[in-house]
Amino acid sequence: MPPNPTLRPQEVVLMPDPAERADATLAFIGVIRSPWQRENCPKNLTQARRRDAGRAVVEIQPEFRPGLTGLAVGDLIWLLLWFDRARRDIILQAPAHADGLRGAFALRSPVRPNPIAMEAVQILAIDPNSGTFEIDATDGFDGTPVLDIKPWRGGIDIPPPA
Repeated sequence: MPPNPTLRPQEVVLMPDPAERADATLAFIGVIRSPWQRENCPKNLTQARRRDAGRAVVEIQPEFRPGLTGLAVGDLIWLLLWFDRARRDIILQAPAHADGLRGAFALRSPVRPNPIAMEAVQILAIDPNSGTFEIDATDGFDGTPVLDIKPWRGGIDIPPPA
């Protein structure tokens, strides 16, 4: 659990902290290798893409490498990450970019009961034998666990007009 920094005014903490419960079991399929640590990490993918060092490598564990079959350079994918160093106990947040409180589910903040990040990225290089592929950007810290990879599909991933 990361250190407990001071809360902003009016923020609400969950009790008990979801990080203290064991509701589900997940298999981390790999990790992100990125240049980012807490002190230099961009706030989002847009910022990461603006930096020359925004690219990252995804390392997949050996038993999951056959799952890369069919992925290719240029493919767009959804990368699901477990932001393991994020706080999980604040349900109402006071973001610096907005006036007033916002619920965790109304924000893209990593601070949420289940710190799952979803990133739409492009594969720049892939080596299925070593279980590694390069992506165009991430805002995940080096060593962030990977939960899943899903192909991005325009007909599925863009909702129809309202």
